[in-house]
Amino acid sequence: MRIFLTSVFVDDQEKALRFYTEKLGFVKKNDVQAGEYRWLTVVSPEDPDGPELLLEPNRHPAAQEYQKKIQADGIPAMMFSVADVHAEYERLKQLGVRFTMEPTNVAGATIAVLDDTCGNLIQIAQHH
Repeated sequence: MRIFLTSVFVDDQEKALRFYTEKLGFVKKNDVQAGEYRWLTVVSPEDPDGPELLLEPNRHPAAQEYQKKIQADGIPAMMFSVADVHAEYERLKQLGVRFTMEPTNVAGATIAVLDDTCGNLIQIAQHH
């Protein structure tokens, strides 16, 4: 068994697509109309047949409440692995990405936390 798809709630699918592709560097995999929303997924260019990330509309009240509360408490919605947190931090800062935590050493990793502009905090991690 392996992970095929996971999702992150977003407040605007088009804005999320731009952020996740133009800033984070993911690649659009699927974009299919599904009622008033889209089945919109992105993947890592390093693993285009790997796990997909669904940019899922947060239209359900429970999704909105969940998203608001974990962001307010500073809890990342997900974590992405990077080869070099410091280099990725600098690259993303140059692109105007706002970080809520600068690169920080923790047990076995260096992490940083960024705001995806769509209602989520995202942690990037370099494991040692």
